[in-house]
Amino acid sequence: MTDYQKPLGSGFGAHTTAADVLSGLDLTGKRAIVTGGHSGLGFETTKALTAAGAEVIVAARDTAAAQAATRDIAGASVEALDLSDLSSVHAFAERILTTGRHIDLLINNAGIMACPETRVGPGWEAQFATNHLGHFALTQHLWPALEGSARVVSVSSAGHRLSPIRWDDMDFSQGYDKWLAYGQSKTANALFAAHLDRLGQSSGVRAFSLHPGAIFTPLQRHLSREEMIALGWMDANDQPLIPFKSPEQGAATQVWAATSSQLDGLGGLYCEDCDVAARADETDISQSFVGVKRHAVDAREAERLWALSAELTGVDAFSR
Repeated sequence: MTDYQKPLGSGFGAHTTAADVLSGLDLTGKRAIVTGGHSGLGFETTKALTAAGAEVIVAARDTAAAQAATRDIAGASVEALDLSDLSSVHAFAERILTTGRHIDLLINNAGIMACPETRVGPGWEAQFATNHLGHFALTQHLWPALEGSARVVSVSSAGHRLSPIRWDDMDFSQGYDKWLAYGQSKTANALFAAHLDRLGQSSGVRAFSLHPGAIFTPLQRHLSREEMIALGWMDANDQPLIPFKSPEQGAATQVWAATSSQLDGLGGLYCEDCDVAARADETDISQSFVGVKRHAVDAREAERLWALSAELTGVDAFSR
């Protein structure tokens, strides 16, 4: 079997912006959903897509903040969505389906990182529930609007390297570690995209996951300055110690994955720096944030996670 998990030589890179990716591309008539599309990378994604002519539905838990942030963006509208609440996910999808309109791009962008131990729903660990299960359920409910021709993009992270799926203690009932919980949720994002693509490609739906890069955004809201210094992200003078992207650069890979013709006929791949990523075991091991680990693209792990996610959320568009 051909291995497509390797760079294409896209011509873009770490310094590419979302606007660069869309330069010369006309998205008029395209309809997109961007979860968390009013903040951080989601906001830059919304701006870039609408500037290229797309209509963007910003799905946000805080609709007042989302409306304030996007009020000057022509082509953007706001709908309420709380990914940690499956009833909210279902209600959002029902409102979208009621319009009878097709969705061309679904960008599962929203997420939380390294938060204090929090339980949602029936006791699920919040990062796994919000970052993965909420987006899993959202995509299943929206399936009738995606079928035919669509791309689904899940924002994963190099943080997937921190943890595979913890099958024996997924909800950290035996002791919480915020970074392992984050890593597990990002692995889940990548595995979800891999299996969705296998199931959806016959219906014209392709899926991708990605690492956006290191960017200072509201995602770091749960981290103190002292902790970021201790992690080696910045020095005592608040100067970055690793290559940080601007938000415009950070949004580029998800916009590229959602729109690039270079990915036509491909899917299920993990991307970074506006290209398909290499496998981590084929990269320079000193580059700790480069490439995708095997556990995040393993077909059997992806299928197992899909089955469990369908059981937990009670929804699977492919079991009908």
